[in-house]
Amino acid sequence: MSQTYTIAQLNAMPTAEFVTVLGGLYEHSPWFAETAAAQRPFANVAELAGALRKAVDKAGTDAQVRLVRAHPELAGKAAVRGELTAESTREQSGAGLNLCTPEEFERLQSLNANYNQKFGFPFILAVRGYDRAGIINEFARRIDNTPEVELQTCINQIHRIAQFRLDDLVSG
Repeated sequence: MSQTYTIAQLNAMPTAEFVTVLGGLYEHSPWFAETAAAQRPFANVAELAGALRKAVDKAGTDAQVRLVRAHPELAGKAAVRGELTAESTREQSGAGLNLCTPEEFERLQSLNANYNQKFGFPFILAVRGYDRAGIINEFARRIDNTPEVELQTCINQIHRIAQFRLDDLVSG
């Protein structure tokens, strides 16, 4: 996201442009931006973020599971194949996941497989501020959660990711 926008610019955009600009905040899930677009104008970024969060939180479990499943695995197959979104590539690279040792990569692949088998969706972590060891430790810690706790944890992490992306996108 190299271009930034002001809240006034976002408020003035036609809905289709608003959705195009904000559709990547929630990975491959532009309908949350569509829901928030109907609530404009926003006084500030916090109001916009709140509208997006509310759209996700009120979407129901099925939509939330689809949202979680829309996210890539950390250092997973999509990353290896170069199929991540620009945002995910930047975030995973920023955490050093593109520099994994063979042992770290193997550990992440094993954790991804075990986690997906247990929960039916990928592990989600807002990786800013984490290094590879911290990510692996968090992964190993959360695999013992219940499915209900872990789904909510993933949604909370997705909100953090969206907030980071929104902060990068909106100036002022």
